[in-house]
Amino acid sequence: MDVIETLTTELTGSTARLLATAAGLSDADVSAPSRLPGWSRGHLLTHLSRNADSLVNLATWARTGVRTPQYPDPETRDADIEAGAVRPAKEQLADLEESSARLAGALAAMPAEGWSATVGGMRPPGHPAWYVLVRRLREVEVHHVDLGAGYECADWPEVFVRRDLHDAMVCWPHELSTVSEIVVEEVKDGDKHHQVWRELGSGPVLQGDAWALLGWLTGRSSGAGLRVMPEGASGNRPAVADAGPLPAPPPWLTVLAPSHLPAAPPEEYP
Repeated sequence: MDVIETLTTELTGSTARLLATAAGLSDADVSAPSRLPGWSRGHLLTHLSRNADSLVNLATWARTGVRTPQYPDPETRDADIEAGAVRPAKEQLADLEESSARLAGALAAMPAEGWSATVGGMRPPGHPAWYVLVRRLREVEVHHVDLGAGYECADWPEVFVRRDLHDAMVCWPHELSTVSEIVVEEVKDGDKHHQVWRELGSGPVLQGDAWALLGWLTGRSSGAGLRVMPEGASGNRPAVADAGPLPAPPPWLTVLAPSHLPAAPPEEYP
């Protein structure tokens, strides 16, 4: 199974979980606030539908070679979200189902060479079309949590957490960093291992499992379970005293995609 098949399978499951949550929402639920400040659940559901359609534009760009912007402009994107946010639950669900199906169809129709075409969003850098699958998975998984309807960071699939934490680290905003190192705790075959990301900037060392770290980095969790250690500490050294309160995370994914992505779809990613 290559990365296109893998990511497509992941996206099918991720979308199904989101649709199941959306199907359980009443009109009152949809109009209630989401976890994103200023946005109702209706705003979030509409955004997810319009994001699917915007990625159809990128698939069209990759397939035809004709530049097709993801959105006409930021103002149109925002206006479409506002206009759709007030719709009742039944209309929101139907829109999300139909837009997700349109995106799935557009991706299924992609010729092999299209996956290597360079496309772009509203922020740089451009990226190969296969990374559209990664971006849509990120939108669905993170905003599913933002709905505040029972799906939490702990429910994120391991493969999603591993990949998105990797991308957050390789896109790290060093000049805005609040930590010097991040130590990812991993359990393999019953033994605990550490993956250490060093030279991130100034600040303490942050250590924890991948779910807690990604939740903190994305601003989707309080960071419960993370350990703060003095700068210069490492997950491979003897335990040291905690170094104070959890710092605020730096801005998350200030760029749309890592800059080093291969043009041709790799066998696996990362």
